[in-house]
Amino acid sequence: MKFSYTRDHKQVYVFSSIIALMMTAFSLAGILFSHSVYPTEALRQTFLANDVVDLVIGMPILALSMWLAWRGRLIGLLLWPGALFYIVYDYIAYAFAMWATGWFLPYLILLALSLYTMVALISRMDSTAIRQRLSGHMWERFVAGVLIGFGVLFFLRGVGVVAGDLSNGTPLDQVSLATTLADFLNTPVWVVGGIQLWRRRPFGYATGLGLLFQASMLFVGLIIFMILQPVLTTATFVLTDVIVIFVMGLVCFVPFFLAARNVARQG
Repeated sequence: MKFSYTRDHKQVYVFSSIIALMMTAFSLAGILFSHSVYPTEALRQTFLANDVVDLVIGMPILALSMWLAWRGRLIGLLLWPGALFYIVYDYIAYAFAMWATGWFLPYLILLALSLYTMVALISRMDSTAIRQRLSGHMWERFVAGVLIGFGVLFFLRGVGVVAGDLSNGTPLDQVSLATTLADFLNTPVWVVGGIQLWRRRPFGYATGLGLLFQASMLFVGLIIFMILQPVLTTATFVLTDVIVIFVMGLVCFVPFFLAARNVARQG
């Protein structure tokens, strides 16, 4: 099916379908064979609940965005890179936390394929046509400000965590290092996309909504994770943490809803 804002997108559909199948298989393996896949308690506490989140959030948002794009909906095309970036962020942590296990290479392959597919999809977008269509309809400054603000905030938080551990003489454990690395690699993309949208550049219109979608889904996924983790592992449930994450998530949810509503109307 031809989509007016892309070119040569069949390969991206094929690769995205492979990504969805791989992520589903890896998540089911982690759930059904958790003690084999995650040999330590720290790994199980970090990734077992996240495998469930990937099945109920990660795979469905990728499938939904692909389906909407196939139906010719502009909003599906713009959400699609965000769904892929959600998987990229996820599997940065998986790959680097599991580097000493037999799962490192499969996770690294999924990470590389997701990153390649995301870049290929964005490169095939007619970003100039998208800007012409959406200019003045995307709550540009609101969306851009949230992306830039959260990008800087979480990057500085990661720096603070690393600096605090180093100053105390306590090296980061393998799992914490992996999740911090994912933040370090993720947040500059938010900042760059936000700046491009703030300046009303074509790249900002092509990526801004997807990045905010990814950020919103990360907050949703984190809330589900914090609820499931005590059920599936020995971790303790902390209600105040869930409330704090929900309140922070509203800062993403509101501009995403406003921008997505306008894009759906324009598309």
